[in-house]
Amino acid sequence: MRKLKRSTSTAVIIAALAGTAAIATANPAAAASYKCTTSTKSIDDPAYTGPWADNWDVRVTLCAKRSGSTVYTYAKVSWDGPAYGQVDDSTIFDGAYFKLQVKKSQAGTDPVKKSANYYGIESRLENSDSNANYNNSYTTPVLSYTIGSGRGLADGELHLDWNNDGKGYWKHQFSASPVV
Repeated sequence: MRKLKRSTSTAVIIAALAGTAAIATANPAAAASYKCTTSTKSIDDPAYTGPWADNWDVRVTLCAKRSGSTVYTYAKVSWDGPAYGQVDDSTIFDGAYFKLQVKKSQAGTDPVKKSANYYGIESRLENSDSNANYNNSYTTPVLSYTIGSGRGLADGELHLDWNNDGKGYWKHQFSASPVV
């Protein structure tokens, strides 16, 4: 009886270890972490010419990771905006979006392989706390592209159309992610 228990226990342990090894080796790229670059810009509100500070300190983190032949990217945008006179002012911008791009790394200019505009950032930019401080953040959904054997990266631009400045969208570029 002891031999049966011992061999049953041994079989269970071997099966458990084999299952763990199969799970660990089934998708090693899934464990790969994103490689990110963070950059900042101070962006002036061109529609305001008064005496108070009106700059938006914007921080963008662009991230990319590779799984097999696919590159996955996303961006996190956060900002410390000025204190305006009105809480949740939906008239600060006529429009705003973040453009996330998957680029193929190559000599010279890196070509855009896929891009998406995320307009959800506008409502976040115009959402303040109860003291009219416009500090918030926005994270894009993941944008992926099957790049094959080439190497890829994430790049991004913040497009802001300020209310009452008469100049349409202003494009603000940030540092790209590391190549993956």
